[in-house]
Amino acid sequence: MNVGFISLGCSKNLVVTEEVIGLFKRHNFNIVNNEKNADIIVINTCGFIETAKQEAIDTILEMAQYKEGRCKYLIAIGCMVERYEEEMKKALPEVDLFIRIKDYNKIWAKISELLKSEISNECLRWEDRVITTGDTMAYLKIAEGCSNYCTYCAIPKIQGKYISREFDEILEEAKNLSKKGIKELIIIAQDTTKYGIDLYGKTRLSELLQELCKIDGIQWIRFLYAYPESITDELIKVVKENDKICKYFDIPIQHISDEVLKRMNRKSDAESIKKLINKIRNQIPEAILRTTLIVGFPGETNEDFENLYEFVRDTKFDKLGAFTYSKEDGTPAEKMPNQVHPSTKKARYNKIMKLQQKISEERLKSKIGKTYRTLIEEKSFDGRYLIGRTYMDVPDEDGVVFIKNTTDKELIGKFVDVEIINVQEYDLIGQFKK
Repeated sequence: MNVGFISLGCSKNLVVTEEVIGLFKRHNFNIVNNEKNADIIVINTCGFIETAKQEAIDTILEMAQYKEGRCKYLIAIGCMVERYEEEMKKALPEVDLFIRIKDYNKIWAKISELLKSEISNECLRWEDRVITTGDTMAYLKIAEGCSNYCTYCAIPKIQGKYISREFDEILEEAKNLSKKGIKELIIIAQDTTKYGIDLYGKTRLSELLQELCKIDGIQWIRFLYAYPESITDELIKVVKENDKICKYFDIPIQHISDEVLKRMNRKSDAESIKKLINKIRNQIPEAILRTTLIVGFPGETNEDFENLYEFVRDTKFDKLGAFTYSKEDGTPAEKMPNQVHPSTKKARYNKIMKLQQKISEERLKSKIGKTYRTLIEEKSFDGRYLIGRTYMDVPDEDGVVFIKNTTDKELIGKFVDVEIINVQEYDLIGQFKK
């Protein structure tokens, strides 16, 4: 039978999807990229915020149309199923099987029961994982769940408390990825900086990064979702001193108003955030800083927002994403007073993003004339450019480098020096260094 997959939401979800693909391959199913050719369609859902939930429902309904043709079974797994299984069963009878996150330890027993095949109680294994992010880059998940309990966030409710993976198991998977030709590892968790605290009584991200740097074949390492209160002097030092670690800090601060941060149950305040940013930039001048913000959180006043706006204007983050606050079932913020009107939230979002667009353009233009080591990943659709990334760009989140006047396929998967000669919106235009 042919199986097709759709993975919604974050990169952590994608890793699960890759493991599920591996599970089907282990049982000799054919993996297909076109849903029209699939006998089984598996959708890994996201249930983080309202837009993600709507996307999951729309995708399920879209895929259900293929049951009029070849598709025999539609399977939904993941966060939204974990959160709303009973409601989804009633609303989406087109789905033949729902699998919650807490049932992943018996995922194949449920699937084989659906397919009326021999029941075997197999779970997901990283050893079987099928990388879907190309030949050069892979995500490396180091923990599940979250124990930060931000008042707006349903992740602890969906995925449970923070659980770190064993140190040696992570290294073993990283070595395995290197043997497959992976050159870049992107370390992910809901909060990478808390890695190890539950298993070892202390955080071990710095130590883990240093050990990953020793793996032959791995040339770039970066970590995402680094909470500001847990970025230590030791971690900054490790990033600074190891050439393999990209000088890239993804720090989700969410806001800069102390009152808003307190209501969010965030552990940082404005002063500590500003000190951290100055410290990173002083010690690693070439560091790229990325952040995410929430506007329109309950009780956010005009003054709170203006403080945030001025902070973004003055700090000039290299990369910035913003969300309008989404009221999520079962979270403390859902019942908070002084909910911000949707039109106000949208206006604040637009104002912040318009400001960041100007900042991004300025930051990109400052790269013109400079030369950067670039990982070549593919050709452009029109065949006129090679496309690559520098240390400044996370795949599917940030921009790319378009390299002119060459279509040499032999360079794909290799690192080359590229001189930046122009910019285009969020991307760079370059040429090989002469």
